[in-house]
Amino acid sequence: MKKLLICLAMILGTTLWTYAQSDDTEMINLSKQKWAWMADKNVEELASLFHEESKFVHMSGSWKKDRELEIIESGSIWYKNTIVHDVDVKRFGNTVIVWSRITLEAHVRGNDVSNEFTATEVYQKQSDSWQLLDLTFSSVRDTHQIEH
Repeated sequence: MKKLLICLAMILGTTLWTYAQSDDTEMINLSKQKWAWMADKNVEELASLFHEESKFVHMSGSWKKDRELEIIESGSIWYKNTIVHDVDVKRFGNTVIVWSRITLEAHVRGNDVSNEFTATEVYQKQSDSWQLLDLTFSSVRDTHQIEH
């Protein structure tokens, strides 16, 4: 009986670990896809991903979905390339936070810039799709590390 319980616990633990890893992979891939859509100025896909009440926190200010989409579409901030150095994912029920250490290469108001950030993305599962609730850029040194 004891061996059976240990075996069941091992199977359950492996199953839960595999489930968590697949969830992490799904969210990491969604985050990467978001960066690609931002680089491509694909506001149609982004509009579907961004929750109606979503907020965006940048070095120069904070605003909501419509303004972020306008900024991306107009090119006043063009997210040309996002180099992801490290990612950590944490699930809280139907809410997931993705922390990414990135180098963001962008074109901002006529100037090419490169900045180191930890980007914090908050997603929530609504019906059958994920919605981005918040994207916050925190300026960091290039030696900054995310604690896993």
